[in-house]
Amino acid sequence: MNKESTVSRRNFLKAGALLGGGLVVAFVVPGGRRLAFAQAPAGAPLVPNAFLRIGSDDRVTVLLAHSEMGQGIWTTLPMLINEELDADWSKISVEHAPAAPAYAHTAFGAQMTGGSTTTWSEFDRYRQAGATARTLLVQAAAARFGVAPGDCRTENGRVVCGDRSASYGELAEAAGALPAPGEIALRAPKDWKLIGKATRRLDTPEKVTGRAVFGIDVQFEGLKTAVVARAPVFGATVKSFDGSAALAVPGVLKVLQVPSGVAVVAEHFWAAKQGRDALQVEWDLGPNAGLDSDTLRKQFGELAGTPGAVAATAGDAAKALAGAGKVVEAEYFVPYLAHAAMEPLNCTVRIGADSCEIWTGTQFQTGDQALAANITGLKPEQVKVNTTFLGGAFGRRANPAGDFVGEAVHVAKAAGMPVKTVWTREDDTRGGFYRPMFLERVRVALGKDGLPTAWHQVLVGQSIMAGTPFEGMIKDGVDGSSVEGVSDSPYIKATPDHRVELHSPRTGIPVLWWRSVGHSQNAFVMESLVDELAAAAGEDPLAYRRRLLKDHPRHLGVLNLAAEKAGWGSKLPEGRARGIAVHESFGSFVAQVAEVSVERGAVRVHRVVCAIDCGVAVNPLMIAAQMESGIVYGLSAALFGRIRFKDGRVQESNYHDYRVLRLDQMPVVETHIVPSTERPGGVGEPGTPPIAPAVANAVFALTGQRLRELPLRVG
Repeated sequence: MNKESTVSRRNFLKAGALLGGGLVVAFVVPGGRRLAFAQAPAGAPLVPNAFLRIGSDDRVTVLLAHSEMGQGIWTTLPMLINEELDADWSKISVEHAPAAPAYAHTAFGAQMTGGSTTTWSEFDRYRQAGATARTLLVQAAAARFGVAPGDCRTENGRVVCGDRSASYGELAEAAGALPAPGEIALRAPKDWKLIGKATRRLDTPEKVTGRAVFGIDVQFEGLKTAVVARAPVFGATVKSFDGSAALAVPGVLKVLQVPSGVAVVAEHFWAAKQGRDALQVEWDLGPNAGLDSDTLRKQFGELAGTPGAVAATAGDAAKALAGAGKVVEAEYFVPYLAHAAMEPLNCTVRIGADSCEIWTGTQFQTGDQALAANITGLKPEQVKVNTTFLGGAFGRRANPAGDFVGEAVHVAKAAGMPVKTVWTREDDTRGGFYRPMFLERVRVALGKDGLPTAWHQVLVGQSIMAGTPFEGMIKDGVDGSSVEGVSDSPYIKATPDHRVELHSPRTGIPVLWWRSVGHSQNAFVMESLVDELAAAAGEDPLAYRRRLLKDHPRHLGVLNLAAEKAGWGSKLPEGRARGIAVHESFGSFVAQVAEVSVERGAVRVHRVVCAIDCGVAVNPLMIAAQMESGIVYGLSAALFGRIRFKDGRVQESNYHDYRVLRLDQMPVVETHIVPSTERPGGVGEPGTPPIAPAVANAVFALTGQRLRELPLRVG
């Protein structure tokens, strides 16, 4: 992590000169100017993170401190700037910022994208950048016109005073020479023109025309391609290899041993792939050669019967359960999951005598820059990270281990030439860092009114934080990301006697955050379980949730809206049923109603009605798109997703056996946004957690079969 950094105005102006002249605005938001609903977590570092550039040609360039991976910040963050800047929207362009301390995340102190934090973390800073630039432009115009700044106004990229006006480009040089303004008032919500307006994506034209550059698109003179033969079992090492057959493949240039395996460097991908296939490698399989999914599940079940680290407790759950008249018991299970992004992992590296340049789609610029510096022996500032568009990421490209970037640096260093290291789809699926497998065992006592009186829940699954630079976040043996959505659940908190325990076994399988992290499995357990409690109490699932959440207005708001829009309780065609789920994650509240049928033993989802309260809705169009994205991602996992191990090897390899939802399986999705003045929450991940339980609950309503395991199987 980088310490708090400062960047002088002089250095920003120097950078601006290199970037083509005009007005360059660096910005930092003093804490006193934060709006109450946009407040960052306590202790968040206040460091310069980004800047905008206004050229003499009237072009406004916004540099993103975060990565665009489909979530829409290429549009949302410029909207925040332009809410205050008043530039001509048609003249705004966007670039990914370089890796530098100036672009560190407000809360995390490192340049990264994840946790559905981009919009709320930049809500003040990007507006402040726009307001600062507008103030300087108005001051420059006032000096030109010989009037007071208060006599000027801005509109559509111009400063206007009576019948005189000047464009931002005409004023940029003079504005850039002015001293930084002092206190700047941001517009009140009642005066917003862009925030809350459905705005189409700025990156769509680039992607439609093919101009957009993803990591795998990077190409330049002299660049070679590498494919790596990696260990078939996690933790295995190369005992010996014979590269003669690989070198005989036309186009293959070198065969090199690197820490992750054996790399074949060639003129192009296909030669590298054929060369890799021709390699003869003998592996020392190490201690994980016997990994087996069924055995692991059995071991997890045994652990669930023993005391674990306490994540939450109140009263005496054991005593209350022992004396209860009605107890609901259940065991839930979810498998390991791959991230399965459309663009497989890749990274291009060029190393010079005193420099290293990287091109890749990454969520963790600071970590990757530091790792490359360590491998090359350079200083971090000598490593340039060019962030490209990301063809999907879902957490896989935010790896503290920096596996795919570090490997690419090792390959380029060993090869002595610029190299793009490319993973095949099979490499990607079998390459590790999965959503952890979890088994959860629950016992809940119900009182005479049908509500929980005692609750005991034991979770068993690997810690994502263990063994990483973030291990310090584990408190008293509890990784908060393992129990999120359970230990802080409003259902459990309202139960007088409760206890949540956690076991975090180490298995040798690399794990990592996956879209919505612990909420991805815990929402499935909690919302399916609440349906079980409703059935045991003899109540409608919606009415039961309303009773449980009576003191939680934001939960109730989305729950009621989704139910109303879905027509909860109205008649459905024969063979269909509805299920409902509601969950809070990443500062947002989402409820979903799924309408399903069972066709030839397979679950079919026809319609999903989604309601979200994400606080201030900056771009409703993007929010709806992210709900659809989260739903299809969650449905893929709910209906098909699983990574299995046998003899230490991953059994799945590509989209044919690690399936994702196909076009003809996509349900109709309707998204409804609750109007709110609360601080912005996340939208990239909160759409995923509720969909699996909503579907499972619908299956129960239709068939009477309670599905407690993912992927969902009827019969």
